[in-house]
Amino acid sequence: MSAEITEPARKDKQNSSRGKAFVDYVINRCHSDKGVRAALTRADNPATEYQSWEILAGFHVNLEYENQRIPFATIGAAIARAKAEQNGNVYIGKGIARCYEEGNASEQAKARLRRLLACENVAEVCRIIRPVLNLIASKSNVDLDYARLLDDLLWFDHSESQTRIKARWAQDFYARGMEE
Repeated sequence: MSAEITEPARKDKQNSSRGKAFVDYVINRCHSDKGVRAALTRADNPATEYQSWEILAGFHVNLEYENQRIPFATIGAAIARAKAEQNGNVYIGKGIARCYEEGNASEQAKARLRRLLACENVAEVCRIIRPVLNLIASKSNVDLDYARLLDDLLWFDHSESQTRIKARWAQDFYARGMEE
C-alpha cells in the first residue's frame, strides 16, 4: 500500500519544472493578494516592470539577467491578466489556432504563428507573444499551459533548444484534433 502512495508523489516531483512551480506560485499569490495581481499585470510593460520585481525575486528569479527576468515577467503578467484559476493544458500553437473560428486555417492565426517562429531571442519572442497571450486570455475556450510556455521561453536562447521549441509550437498549431 505504501508503494502506491509514494509512486505518484515521485512521478509528480519528476514531472515538476521551474515553470510549473512558478505558475502555481503566481496563481496562489494572485488569489490571495490583489496587490500582487496588480503588480504582475504591469510586469510586461518595460516602464512598469520594476513593480513586479518583488514577486519575481520572491521566487528567486535573478533580476539582473534579462533572459530570465523577461520570461517570468511575461508569464506572470499573462496569468494575472487572465485571472487564471489553474495551469491549463493547451499549448501555445493550439491556443493561437483556437482563437480563430477557422482554427489553423485562419490567415491571421498563421501570421501570428509565423511571427513567433521568426523570433531570434527570448526578449523578442516575449515582446511578440504578449499580445498573443492577451488574445488567448480573452477566449473562454483556451486554458493555456503557462508552465510549459515558461519552460520553453527559459530555454529559447539556446540554439538547439530554440529550433525544437519552434518546431513544437508549429507542430502543435498544425496538428489535427483541435478539440483536445
